[in-house]
Amino acid sequence: MAHETREVKTEVNSEQPAARKAILDLFDRRQEAFDNLDAAMLAADYAENCSVESPYAGAHVGRAAAQEVFRGWFEAFLDLKMRSKELIIDGDRVAQVFEVEGTDLGGFLGLPPTGKAFRVPAVFLYELRGQQIERERRIYDFTGVMVQIGLLKAKPI
Repeated sequence: MAHETREVKTEVNSEQPAARKAILDLFDRRQEAFDNLDAAMLAADYAENCSVESPYAGAHVGRAAAQEVFRGWFEAFLDLKMRSKELIIDGDRVAQVFEVEGTDLGGFLGLPPTGKAFRVPAVFLYELRGQQIERERRIYDFTGVMVQIGLLKAKPI
């Protein structure tokens, strides 16, 4: 797995090592699902009434909606790679830094495939309850993705 982990919380209690291990296991499993473009496996980590905010799909609620958003990406970018660079754990909050890349081979947003590639940094912020994601906020340059794959034209300033 390609992520580094950094603990930022300094409090120590007897539950911390077990909770940290469970979170690391969760994110190892998620990396495997990303590597396999497995939307169902990723969606299984979400609480039934989770909330997810993303530049691509806006705010959506529920495990089924999370799965559909992943499916949209995976069907458009058949070679999608989400490389985890850093995982920061603070109690039940996690920040994951990614590098995301892929090629528009399947058609994005219902448009014909462009065959062009993109690469952008991303950060996903998670709030966990037990072993499930209750809330997630995805931060990445969606406009940059659109420009790189040729679906949006931009003039330099």
